[in-house]
Order: sequence, then structure tokens, then C-alpha cells
Amino acid sequence: MMEHNTANHSRIPWTQIIGFVLSIALTFLAVWFGLYAGLAYNVMVALVFVLAFIQAAIQLFMFMHVTEGEGRWQVGKMMSAAFIALVIVLGSIWVLSNMH
Repeated sequence: MMEHNTANHSRIPWTQIIGFVLSIALTFLAVWFGLYAGLAYNVMVALVFVLAFIQAAIQLFMFMHVTEGEGRWQVGKMMSAAFIALVIVLGSIWVLSNMH
């Protein structure tokens, strides 16, 4: 029979709660920059891109347990996923800004 060690585990998942609150705050901040800040288009896109990168990092570390894994394979998977994400985001920005 397995014994549960409750000394090392909290009943409340604080890491996930903090990550969720930070993700929501970053989303609202990006919406505020987009709608109400009155910034130039290029500055607004850059700020939203930085906020999205920070939010992705928060989600990787707090929800997807990126620090746990198979070492070198984990890094390769992360690099290919980051490349695909950059191609999609930058390609979407390029297509949307060059449509006539």
C-alpha cells in the first residue's frame, strides 16, 4: 500500500494559480495597449509580441513543466516548436500588413 507524503505537497496548486493570474494580467495588458494606449502601430505590435513571448514562457515553465524532461531531446523539441511559432506569428503579421 502506498503512503501519501503530504509534507511536500500543498493542497492548493499555488504555482498554477500564480501562472494563471499572470497570464490573464498579461492578456489584459496587451488588450489595453491595443485599444487604449494610443501608441504607434509598430510600437504596439512590438509590445504585444513581447507580452506574448513572456506569457508563453510563463505557461511553459508553470504549466507544461519544461524543466522536467529528457535533456537534449527536450531542448530540440522546444527549439522546433519556437521556430514554428515564430513562422506562424511573423508570417501572419506579414500577410495581414501586406494585404490590399
